[in-house]
Amino acid sequence: MRRVVQISDTHLSPTKPHFACNWEPLKGWLAIHQPDLVIHTGDVTVDGADLDEDMSHCRQLLAEIAAPVLSVPGNHDVGEAYHPHQPVDELRLARWRRHIGPDFWTSDIEGWRLIGLNAMLFGSDEGEEARQLAWLEQEIAQAGGRRLGWFLHRPLFIESPDEGDMGYWSVPPRPRARLLELVRKNEVAFVASGHLHRAHDFSVDGTRYIWGPSSGFVVGPELQPGMAGSTTLGAVTYTFDGSDYSATVHEIAALKTLWIDDVIHEVYPPRAA
Repeated sequence: MRRVVQISDTHLSPTKPHFACNWEPLKGWLAIHQPDLVIHTGDVTVDGADLDEDMSHCRQLLAEIAAPVLSVPGNHDVGEAYHPHQPVDELRLARWRRHIGPDFWTSDIEGWRLIGLNAMLFGSDEGEEARQLAWLEQEIAQAGGRRLGWFLHRPLFIESPDEGDMGYWSVPPRPRARLLELVRKNEVAFVASGHLHRAHDFSVDGTRYIWGPSSGFVVGPELQPGMAGSTTLGAVTYTFDGSDYSATVHEIAALKTLWIDDVIHEVYPPRAA
């Protein structure tokens, strides 16, 4: 039996410590639960997409966790496709890899292949997007009968697999279609994501979609009108036992409820066009 914990959206920085008060309680909760592996589903940093100092700071913090840690990047870590100020590119990817590690990876445990994906490449038309997709197909083909679980930052969709472009919130329709084809064809058991700062757990066509909550802050309804899920601060535990698994979203009471709405202009000030 193996225990994995998904954490997400810590948004940590040495110069913008707005959410730093939640790091020690999260680390303490992890120490109590003693997972065999911790998976961070992105936005590790406040602004690692531009600041080497944020990446270096977070590398040191992740090293404090008393378990192996694998991470996938979020938009605030490596930028995003066609962003006017922070496009995902070779420089930003290199910074992530230098400080945090691979931006896509596999981790095999008995009966399972866990796959971490760099969702910020989807729709970028960068060479790395094609390389990741080819790698993903190969890793699935070579899974050797193991069941599959995916971890990424942005969810594949919000309400429906065939919905239109949801912009900032999810993977664009064109790359999403190919990924969903792989999910269905290979009977991916679950797809775990972060990004939304909401906790949600639902199934579509036999695959479970788990939105891991942030441990940093929550988002008010003015910024996320009508979005499903709950404004929980916490983590997700996964227990793998042969080909079986369970997943549970946990609210961590020791985390302080911080609202990005109150400080967004300090943490992420608007940029001139």
